[in-house]
Amino acid sequence: MMEAMPADGGYTPTLEEDPALGLSQRAKMEILIAVMLGLFLGALDQTIVGPALPTIVTQLSGNDYYVWAVTIYLLTSTISVPFWGKLSDLYGRKPIFMIGIVIFLIGSALSGLSQNMAMLILFRGIQGIGAGSLFPVALAVIGDLFTPQERGKYQGLFGAVFGVAFVAGPLIGGWLTEHVGWHWIFYVNIPIGIVALVVIQRLLPVVKNPHATRNFDVLGGAIFTVAITFLLVGLTNKGLVDPTTHKLNEWTDPGVGGLILVGLVGTLLFILAEARAKEPIVPLHLWRSRTYSASMVSTFFAAFAFFGAIVFLPRWFQVVQSFSPTNSGLAALPLVVGLIGSSIASASRGTRASRPTPVRSASAGSNVPR
Repeated sequence: MMEAMPADGGYTPTLEEDPALGLSQRAKMEILIAVMLGLFLGALDQTIVGPALPTIVTQLSGNDYYVWAVTIYLLTSTISVPFWGKLSDLYGRKPIFMIGIVIFLIGSALSGLSQNMAMLILFRGIQGIGAGSLFPVALAVIGDLFTPQERGKYQGLFGAVFGVAFVAGPLIGGWLTEHVGWHWIFYVNIPIGIVALVVIQRLLPVVKNPHATRNFDVLGGAIFTVAITFLLVGLTNKGLVDPTTHKLNEWTDPGVGGLILVGLVGTLLFILAEARAKEPIVPLHLWRSRTYSASMVSTFFAAFAFFGAIVFLPRWFQVVQSFSPTNSGLAALPLVVGLIGSSIASASRGTRASRPTPVRSASAGSNVPR
């Protein structure tokens, strides 16, 4: 059933004609479920850690590095996205998706074994590298399997996946921390990941981008990595206490303002590099589209608000309001319920208003209209 099915009698379509290789609708649905299961891993880890962080930093004596347990994950996952996308174009979605899940599971197991904050931050970084493959490759798989008219509906399901993960994450994280131990918020990823690997191995065909070349924007990738690293480290340092003066870092401190300035300069250099690259990581012509520009700006501010809330609300509930870890997870439910509702509504709206915009590459981590 999983083999390519002839679309017209004995004729089997080519990859150029049908990226889904003639798979039946049932096979596509099974693949979609497998991909969403892998995506669920990355989404769950973004929320399951929040209620446990106050307990973790207390037991590991790392209160001064509270934010870094989250920042390093976001940093490595963000930096690795364009690299994973390019690799999936060259070598196929299936092997790259599976490699990403394996790296994520290794990081999860090591994070659960952490004995101090330095180890936890390092292993969370490994987790983030694996998580960086999940979202862009999942979007590319949707582009491979479904027609442009169908993509809005199925991409909208990703919002529902995040919604379920964001509801389950705080509850599971709080309960495990309170009744079992914070180590298990990382171990719980392992059985889910193994199931995802088995299903993807069985169902997902190896689909490569027929237009992909081995020309990778190495200069742009290097500048992007440096710029994002300096920018996020500078912003993170603003919320920390200087170990020498024991005062909160100021914007004018070299470790804050200086690093942010380097990050902003690096961003400008990245834009210049992209303008000259043969195959840029982020094609600048996309920004000429008002729809693309508006969606990216909206996504930025939505993520800005959401991650700030999901990371720091549990700490406020537990430290200021004296909530238990489980109750702090329950207190975050109104936020995630609203997210699920808006995701379902936007998916329905997007399906009605969708237009053909073929997705042919995962390198930019987004839909690329031709």
